[in-house]
Amino acid sequence: MSLRLHFLGAARTVTGSCFLLETDAARVLVDCGMFQGSKEERELNYQRFPFRAAGISALCLTHAHIDHSGLVPKLVKAGFDGPIYATPGTADLASIMLPDSGYIQEIEVSQLNRRNSRRGRETVSPIYTEEDAVASLEHFCPVPYGQWQDVAPGFRARYWNAGHLLGSASIEMEVTHGVNEEPTRLLFSGDIGPDHKLLQPDPDGPRDLDYVVLESTYGGTDRAGTNIQRRRRMLRDEVRAAMHPSGALLIPSFAVERTQELLVDLMELMEAGELPDIPIFIDSPLASKASAIFKRHAGELRNGADLVQALESRWVRFTETVEQSKAIDRIHSFHIIVAASGMCEAGRIRHHLKAWLWRDEATVLFVGFQAQGTLGRILQDGASKVRIQGEEIKVRARMRTLDLYSGHADGPELKSWLADRLPVRRGIFLVHGEDAPLRALQSTLADLDRTPAAIIPGIDDIYDLTGEGAVRIERHEQRLPGASVGHRDWHNDYAELLLEINDAIEAAADKKAKGAIIRRIKDALKDRARE
Repeated sequence: MSLRLHFLGAARTVTGSCFLLETDAARVLVDCGMFQGSKEERELNYQRFPFRAAGISALCLTHAHIDHSGLVPKLVKAGFDGPIYATPGTADLASIMLPDSGYIQEIEVSQLNRRNSRRGRETVSPIYTEEDAVASLEHFCPVPYGQWQDVAPGFRARYWNAGHLLGSASIEMEVTHGVNEEPTRLLFSGDIGPDHKLLQPDPDGPRDLDYVVLESTYGGTDRAGTNIQRRRRMLRDEVRAAMHPSGALLIPSFAVERTQELLVDLMELMEAGELPDIPIFIDSPLASKASAIFKRHAGELRNGADLVQALESRWVRFTETVEQSKAIDRIHSFHIIVAASGMCEAGRIRHHLKAWLWRDEATVLFVGFQAQGTLGRILQDGASKVRIQGEEIKVRARMRTLDLYSGHADGPELKSWLADRLPVRRGIFLVHGEDAPLRALQSTLADLDRTPAAIIPGIDDIYDLTGEGAVRIERHEQRLPGASVGHRDWHNDYAELLLEINDAIEAAADKKAKGAIIRRIKDALKDRARE
C-alpha cells in the first residue's frame, strides 16, 4: 500500500498552504489556504481544486491565518463533507476570519463587476460568500494540544503548540499504510513562531520522525540579538521619526495577533513616557472581533493581562463602520492607524493609503512579510507611483520596515527547532518560502547530523513516501509554471509600464513631444502584431 504526499500550495511561495496525504484507504488534507501575491497566483483561488473535494476524508488545520485556512469554505462548497480538526483557539478565530474573508470577497467582486460592466467585460463571482463561510464552520472539530486524534482510516494526528498565533499548531501525523508495517511518522511544522513572541510560548514538537515538512518564510534571515525590549526601542524610534503635527503613521497589519502585539508595545511605550499620548485607531472590524477572542483566551497567553489593559486604554479606538473609518480622515493632528490587510491587498488599509501616500507628512511602517507582487511589496521596494482601485497615486510618504513583529522564526531558529526534532530519517521538505530563503535554509541545514538533504518541492509535485526515502513522481499537470511562483508576474509589469508611460508623457516638453512618444508606442505595438 502506497503513501503519497502532494504539494498543492506554499511550494516555492509563501501562501496557499495545502498538502494532501494519500493512501489506498484515505486522503487527508493538511491546511487549505488562500493564495496571495501576484495575480497569477491569486487566480489559482478561482480554479477547481486539483483533487475531488468529496473524496477528502478529513482536513487538519495548523492555524487560522487565511493563507492556511482561507479556502475551507470553497472546499465545503465543492462537496467536502468530512471533519475539520483544529485546536479550540484556531476554531474560535476561524469563526470570525472565514466569514470576514467571504464578506470582503463579496464587496470587492461587487466593485470589480461595476468596473467590468462599464468596460463591457463579463462579471465574475466571489470564490465564496459570507454565507458559505458560516456554513463551513459546522465541520470544525476542536482538538486539544498533545492528544492523539483518529482523523481517517489509518491516520491519527497530534497537535503541538507552534508558538506562532493563538491556537497555532505543528501537526504530527502517524499513517499506517501496510499490513504489519510500522506507521510512517510525519510532522507538518505549520508556521513556527520566533523566540521573542510577546503572547505565545516557545514552539514545541516531537522527536524521532520519518519526514518533516518545514516552513521557510525567513529561512535566509538572522535576527540575532532580537528581544522584546529591543523591538520596543526600534518601534519607539520609528514612531518618533514619523511624528508630524498634521501627519499620520499607517501600519498595515494582520488583524489577528500582529495588531494585538503592536498595541501592547505602543501602550507600554506611552505608559513609560517614551512616547507621548497618541490616538491609535484600530481600523478593522476583524481586529475588533479577534481582540475579543484574545481577551477570552487571555489566561492561556503570555502577558495576557498586559493585552487586556492595552485593549481597554482610552487612547485606543476600534472603528466598526465604514463611516467611522472615513471619519479618521478628518483628524488634523498626528495619529496612528493600524489597518488590515497586512500586505495591502484588501481591506481598509487601501483606503488610507489612497488618502495619505501622496503626502510627505505621512509614514507607512511595514511590520510583516510582504509577498512578491502584493501592493505592500511594491511600496516596500520603492515604487514612486502605484495604482489603487484603478487610480494612479504618487508616493511621497516615507516607507519604513520593522520586521521584528513577524510571527515567523528566522533561519537559525528554524534550524534549532529542527535539531530538537532529530532524528529525521527519511526526508525533509522545505515549503512556505520564496526562492532565496528556501535555498539559504537548505544550505544551513546541510550540516545537521542524522538528517537527509532537504528537498524543495514545486507546486503540484507529488512524492512517494513508501520506501526508504522520498521519491518524486513525474507528472505533467501543473497549474502554475515554476518560474511564475513566488515572483512578480506580467500584471505587475503591466501596471508598472502604464505608470512609466504616464511619467514619460508628463515629462515631455510640449504637445509635439508627447505625440511622438505615443506614436512610437503605437508603432511598436503594430510591429509586434505583424510578427
